[in-house]
Amino acid sequence: MNIIHQHAELQFAQELEALIQNDSGIIPPNWKMSPQSVVKYLMGGKLKNGFEISPKYIGQKRLIEIAVATLTTDRALLLYGLPGTAKSWVSEHIAAAISGDSKLLIQGTAGTSEDSIRYGWNYAKLLSEGPTENALVSTPVMNAMKNGKIARIEELTRIPADVQDTLITILSEKTLPIPELNTEIQAIKGFNIIATANNRDKGVNDLSAALKRRFSTVILPVPSSTDEEVEIVKTRVATISKHLEIPTELPSLLEIQRIVKIFRELRSGSTDDGRTKLKSPSGSMSTAEVIEVVNSGMALSAHFGDGVMKAHDVASALTGAIIKDPIQDTVVWKEYLETVVKTREDWKDIYRACKEIA
Repeated sequence: MNIIHQHAELQFAQELEALIQNDSGIIPPNWKMSPQSVVKYLMGGKLKNGFEISPKYIGQKRLIEIAVATLTTDRALLLYGLPGTAKSWVSEHIAAAISGDSKLLIQGTAGTSEDSIRYGWNYAKLLSEGPTENALVSTPVMNAMKNGKIARIEELTRIPADVQDTLITILSEKTLPIPELNTEIQAIKGFNIIATANNRDKGVNDLSAALKRRFSTVILPVPSSTDEEVEIVKTRVATISKHLEIPTELPSLLEIQRIVKIFRELRSGSTDDGRTKLKSPSGSMSTAEVIEVVNSGMALSAHFGDGVMKAHDVASALTGAIIKDPIQDTVVWKEYLETVVKTREDWKDIYRACKEIA
């Protein structure tokens, strides 16, 4: 089957198996591999037999070590940071490495209910049989508790505060009461929760103090250097392009560096030499959006160009990524084009392409 998005445990099955076969560390109950091997899977590197593990996260190794170590304790893990800092990506790969299953996922929204976290009912069976175990509908959290696996909750702060607090008993007592059946589900060793959250979205619901105490928070930062961000974009673009079978050459390093530089300058509010102060747009200007701009440019060049990504291929996606507020951000973008892009001799092509779009 031509699946658009393969789960991490399928896409990187060969790497996971190689790590398991070469693991000499202490493996916690119901984990597939040792914490050291989980970190190796995330950060990449060579095994003793020469097998190459590709990096899934490019950044500070210590942050991943802290995240993985947290999951060996009785505390849950909260990956926190700005949009586009790879929180979901890291969450998926940690779950795949630890449990061999990243599919136990709850996507947090303003409409997420307690039933989505605790359990639900098959109402046809409930009406005919009454509250029985057969009528119970398991959630990803319940299944994770039963099988000693990692459950993932995306965008925890998008979930209403009273629903968030459903997790308190689960995380503190490691039990899920089912009063209708006068019973409870007790978590098997290996169970834990990885949640993600950011503070930039509208409709954010702060976690209660009681719930915060049940989580250890790891903040995933924006890439610290241009080189690091370029490497992230290059790696992710190559992976996505191969998976989606986009019939085009990978973009040149120069093109990626240029797009990353635009995002970093607008994000920081100054040019990279610090000489010119800039206004920042209302969006997050994240690394994830850089990746989307490059992917869009590659698709345009593949299907409506000569197969080599150029400035006019990325101009539309670049403009769309920056202008979220049609009034405020348009002013910011036009000012950046005139004061920065226009003055750079080797950026004339991207200046003309973006002006044409405008």
